Amino acid sequence: MIYYDNSATTMPDASVMDTFMKAGIRFFANPSSLHSPGMEAERLIEKAREQIAQLMGVSADEIIFTSGGTESNNLAIKGVASFYRGRGRHIVTTMIEHPSVFEACRDLEKGGYSVTYVMPDENGLVRKEDIEQAITDETILVSVMHVNNETGAVQPVKEIGELLKKYPSVLFHVDDVQGFGKVPLDLQAAGVDLLSVSGHKLHGLNGTGFLFKRHGVHVAPLFSGGGQERGVRSGTENAAGIASLAKAIRLLQQSDPEKIRVLTEFIRGQLLKREWVVIHTPLQSAPHILHFSIPGIKGEVLVHALEKEEIIVSTTSACSSKQNKPSRILEAMNVSREHAASAIRISLSRYNIIKEATQFIDALDRIVPVLAKKRNERT
Repeated sequence: MIYYDNSATTMPDASVMDTFMKAGIRFFANPSSLHSPGMEAERLIEKAREQIAQLMGVSADEIIFTSGGTESNNLAIKGVASFYRGRGRHIVTTMIEHPSVFEACRDLEKGGYSVTYVMPDENGLVRKEDIEQAITDETILVSVMHVNNETGAVQPVKEIGELLKKYPSVLFHVDDVQGFGKVPLDLQAAGVDLLSVSGHKLHGLNGTGFLFKRHGVHVAPLFSGGGQERGVRSGTENAAGIASLAKAIRLLQQSDPEKIRVLTEFIRGQLLKREWVVIHTPLQSAPHILHFSIPGIKGEVLVHALEKEEIIVSTTSACSSKQNKPSRILEAMNVSREHAASAIRISLSRYNIIKEATQFIDALDRIVPVLAKKRNERT
């Protein structure tokens, strides 16, 4: 099988699974317990926290473990909105955010907050000038993703962060679920206050992730409970999952995203030779994502046709793919409905090889004429 849906989830690394299994058996006790097995589990969590923080160049107490990107995004956005509501009730985000950001903002609107959704250009990139224009005296938070999960477009996070330094009362949240470990980001230079990361996008496990929360930044907790994770995220910690997350992040240091880019650019170059392909991913993109359309052939039809060839791709974000409606991201980019309906996304990982790329192109060359003929016969 050729697996090209790594933006939805990655295959867990074998050593990550091994860490999880060993930690789950040995450190099964509740980390909040006062007895020695509980204290051992707590030490395991703190060691993982220190390892991740060191690799990121931040302090260990700035890492809050969560269940993944969705929780981290909600904690950052709703947590800031709740804690700083006396300062203002306006948030700036974009129309191309992941549902866990977009819908969190929609929820806040129902609660009396106002949200400005900045539009991207035709390449799926937001402009820092548009972000600044959206800021008001009531703005408490700007939330902009680093890498778009559908098109792979890399947003000007550093430039936006530098801009926001002029607005010290405005916090800056970055959803880095798709960019972490693939596109470098200097948190200090970009002035990032909150950053979301998910383990299962990094060859880690589902249900693992963290929120980076800069010193001095406050968020109201989403959950009421025992006050774990420094009172920010109550709930018994997933010690084995946290240890496996740290292992996955350590392994990132041994991988080279540019090797993935070589494969993606090879595929892009081959697709550009086919007149029946329209590419939506801009050149300013992450190394692992390529989004394109084959007009006249519905995306889901092509997905199933490729699956018969044992090639796994997707249409839109996995969180939106079953909604059976055009991609909000492509609509915001002014992509036509025909092209949006025929769009598919491929997303690679460090485990993919050049042979798979050539097999993918060969499969398209076989499949597309057959599907086009069937479409013409129906019409």
